[in-house]
Amino acid sequence: MNMNIIDIMKVLPHRYPFLLVDKIVEMEAGKRVVGIKNVTINEPFFQGHFPGHPIMPGVLIIEAMAQVGGAFAMISNNIGDDKVTYFIGIDKCRFRKPVLPGDVLRIELDLTNLRRGIYTFEGKAFVEGVLVAEAELKATFADR
Repeated sequence: MNMNIIDIMKVLPHRYPFLLVDKIVEMEAGKRVVGIKNVTINEPFFQGHFPGHPIMPGVLIIEAMAQVGGAFAMISNNIGDDKVTYFIGIDKCRFRKPVLPGDVLRIELDLTNLRRGIYTFEGKAFVEGVLVAEAELKATFADR
């Protein structure tokens, strides 16, 4: 299943400047999802991170992972728009290389556990096939 930005905006509440996924290019319900974030110099965070040496903040790479996971869970489990995703944990987080303007961030998440409404993902982010970040993410849903 592929999702463009319009499809993503139907399932995620995030909007500019905090919507950090541009498309979903692969989705295997209940197992795996792959999302894309096109990183451009026009991103608002580059003004201050860092002037003259723009680097995508690591926390925003992790947030992009979480948004891909949220879209996956909403679609895979047909969760209604009366719910909101809550990011509840980050473990084993590592940043391997800087993400720069012009990079295409490929975010790959594997669902490793789903118990009592808590989703656990193993996430990896790549630029041109090179691992730039990885983390274990946990999320759940709550009423809006």
